[in-house]
Amino acid sequence: MVHRIEVPSPDDAVSVGRMQLTAWLQTYPNEDAGIDETWIREQRGSAVTTEGVAQWREFIDEVARHPERLFCRVVRSGAEITGVLCGRRDELVTLGPMYLLNEAQGQGIGGQLMGEFFLWADGAPMHLWVTEYNGRAIRFYERHGFQLTGERELWRDRLTNVRMARDLVQHPGTA
Repeated sequence: MVHRIEVPSPDDAVSVGRMQLTAWLQTYPNEDAGIDETWIREQRGSAVTTEGVAQWREFIDEVARHPERLFCRVVRSGAEITGVLCGRRDELVTLGPMYLLNEAQGQGIGGQLMGEFFLWADGAPMHLWVTEYNGRAIRFYERHGFQLTGERELWRDRLTNVRMARDLVQHPGTA
């Protein structure tokens, strides 16, 4: 399957919400943490509700109005959205959310998304949160220059996330 990385349109909000919920269902079940399909649907099922879709639509509209401050790309496989990477620029650049469905992983798509994000970020320092037991994602981010900071947070009393950061990247020829 051919994957294309594109700027989303507001009409993609329903598909992005469905993909987000599917990515959670594929990635986060963890018996030790007490996270199962029911818990995920309770916590993240809103991504496919009218309200959740409206939030995605609003964010995608904001990206179009403020591309210097907000970033979002989707991955398309045929007509289906199989991934997303978004971010924002404040004092630091924040990466997230980033999701790739299982079928889109291991094909270099994540690296291509990161490449576009890094171009947009223009070397600025950045940070993100990643689920502590998501070793595959942590290794992916480490390959792209992020390091664990030691900061942790507990999301909704069950999901432990860790902070990763990437320092300012000097462009060739700059001091």
